[in-house]
Amino acid sequence: MRLADCDRVAEIRVGGWRSAYRGLIPQSYLAGLSVEEDAERRRAHLSQSDGSVVNLVAEGTGGELVGWACHGPYREGEVLTRDGELYALYVHPDQVGRGVGRALLAESVARCSAAGRGRLLLWVLKGNDRARRFYERAGFRADGAEEPFEVDGVAVPEVRYARPLNG
Repeated sequence: MRLADCDRVAEIRVGGWRSAYRGLIPQSYLAGLSVEEDAERRRAHLSQSDGSVVNLVAEGTGGELVGWACHGPYREGEVLTRDGELYALYVHPDQVGRGVGRALLAESVARCSAAGRGRLLLWVLKGNDRARRFYERAGFRADGAEEPFEVDGVAVPEVRYARPLNG
């Protein structure tokens, strides 16, 4: 991912939130998401990166960006561990079901494995059945860890998924 990609990645991320989390997160929160603010955050993160976080983008047949994934070291509170963490994976809503997410996930798995990470972990909303099935088909399993998460006063807990790597 390059700085020039940040606007499109923000569109994909915000669109992904609005599509994937409809009915799971309050509509008022989703409606208030700003592509412009998200793009600024992406630019700041990318500009300040020390290289430990990897941002990947997927291009469609016409060269337009259609997906984004981000991974790096697993965060155990404030401590970074030797495991990997998939921080985000979003596909433009018009591209869901076309293999973009699978390709981005496979690349993140491959890179984390090549980096010698023992496992790849991720957090998913407990009620996001579609995403949970997606990760389960890719070999991830819920490991029993849960985190409280609240959005606009509504509890939307997350569950952790893990997949061993062959690093």
